[in-house]
Amino acid sequence: MDSGGEFKYSCKTASETLEWIRAIVNFLKPYRFFLDAHVVNFFKERLWVAVDREWMDCLRKEPVDDLLRIPSGVIQDHWPASLKEFVLTLRSLSLPREQADLQKVFPGLQVASLNNVLSQGMNHKKKHEIEALSAVISSIASRVGANTIVDVGSGQGYLAQVLSFEYQLSVIAIDASSHHGRITDARAERIKKHYMAKLRRSQLESRGLSTPKTVTCRVLSSDTLKALGSSLLQKDDEKPNNNGVNIDEKPLEGSVGNELTSSLYANGKPLLVLAGLHACGDLSVTMLRTFIECTDVRAVVSIGCCYNLLSEGIVEADTQCGFPMSKGVKSAGLLLKKNARDLACQSAERWRGLGEAACLHNFELHAFRAAFQMVLFQHYPEIIIKSPSIGRQGKALRRRHHRRTLVSGADIAESLSQKNCENETSWPAISCTESADAEEGSTCNDAASIYEDSSHCISRNCDTNLTDRYSMFVNFCRSGLHRLGLHNSQDINFSGLWKQAEPFAELIGPYWTLRAALGPVLETLLLLDRLLFLQESSNMVEAVILPIFDPVLSPRNVALIAKKL
Repeated sequence: MDSGGEFKYSCKTASETLEWIRAIVNFLKPYRFFLDAHVVNFFKERLWVAVDREWMDCLRKEPVDDLLRIPSGVIQDHWPASLKEFVLTLRSLSLPREQADLQKVFPGLQVASLNNVLSQGMNHKKKHEIEALSAVISSIASRVGANTIVDVGSGQGYLAQVLSFEYQLSVIAIDASSHHGRITDARAERIKKHYMAKLRRSQLESRGLSTPKTVTCRVLSSDTLKALGSSLLQKDDEKPNNNGVNIDEKPLEGSVGNELTSSLYANGKPLLVLAGLHACGDLSVTMLRTFIECTDVRAVVSIGCCYNLLSEGIVEADTQCGFPMSKGVKSAGLLLKKNARDLACQSAERWRGLGEAACLHNFELHAFRAAFQMVLFQHYPEIIIKSPSIGRQGKALRRRHHRRTLVSGADIAESLSQKNCENETSWPAISCTESADAEEGSTCNDAASIYEDSSHCISRNCDTNLTDRYSMFVNFCRSGLHRLGLHNSQDINFSGLWKQAEPFAELIGPYWTLRAALGPVLETLLLLDRLLFLQESSNMVEAVILPIFDPVLSPRNVALIAKKL
């Protein structure tokens, strides 16, 4: 067994970054069939036929644990030479994901352990992220002499509040949701009361405790952020100018005005650091463009997310899309398209630790979902045309199954259901456009019960007979049709469809893991494109890519950190 290829690329300079990008682009060309594929079409389009037959014949016999290690670059000695080369090359082209030693990278950095008041409402993953990221942002702000942090896509304000109360930084929290803004304000006031009471008990002066200032607006371009920055940076005797900031004819909400500018100007003209924790889709890209274009922004700390939501356009030099950003990638003429960007959200670290039971459930779900696609294609083609993304009922099913079969690995199982960046290639299902409440399980008991009732027969060593599997498939389909509002299933030949699909069901696991192995290198390409954009923009910008979280807890763990010299 070999744990991966030798890492031989660097991104310290624009030329090195471009060399790395070109190596990835050249490697991906023969595997376009993987990038464009969607596993729901596995049976309908006979996706396995495009893969080297020697690879599939080898992997269909492999233990599940060995399949799960493929996305991490682990090979077996008895595999075909071409398969080993494929896996090892992917490994060598992917960014290292092990969490960096932050104290070594940022000498003097102290990662504060959050108290129960500041961490209230955070799960283990969020607390881990906030502790590390807030320390990094504070260190960066000190290095560039910035006194104000703009938290872009602030959500419920966890990061903003830690930066404000723990690190005594002035913070502007921007989010598109006014509901999130109200939660941030209310939570900050409760935290402030705690800190004020603590200061009174210790007979210390207040030192001017301040709460994060919240702004509600949709940030659709760098012009929006720059215009918002201009309004924030005006002095008290100037009338705020919100031109170009209002989105959808809605005025900005929040503390934009004299109160905010007074606090900003307390220490002279403010210099800003833009920060984003899993800022979704194009929002992370917008932050980078704003950093380059706005002189008052001295640094940016961006951790991206939801690559599937990136805009992607014609590769011309003057095009501004989420991907590609850099001139180098645009000149390569590469477009990923949505399925490939979905694939970039895969987490090799999480799948490696998933375990055989949950993995086999996943593969069997893929098989049922792909066979169900054949039902839709043959009997309800208008559904596929109108709604190519059928959706997923995965949360309730995953949660119930993991509670039943992965008690010893509950933390890993729970982490698989993540709010951000949940992509279609991870867990297939059959919901359509349900509400959030429905996704939590209020309307998917039928399909969820399929696996609850069959949790005793998920091992390859289990003597599950074909009748049981067929019955599970029929129940899965009927539940899916019901959720799509399609109730007349008497004329569907479920038996015939399952007989077509079932002989090839065992190929889904090998196919899925080979395709998932491309995820890390695709994410690497997206991140290097952003880094190269910064490197191309100015010689007075220093930019690095750094994994700052534990990748098992937080798969999107790579921060793009840049500062102006």
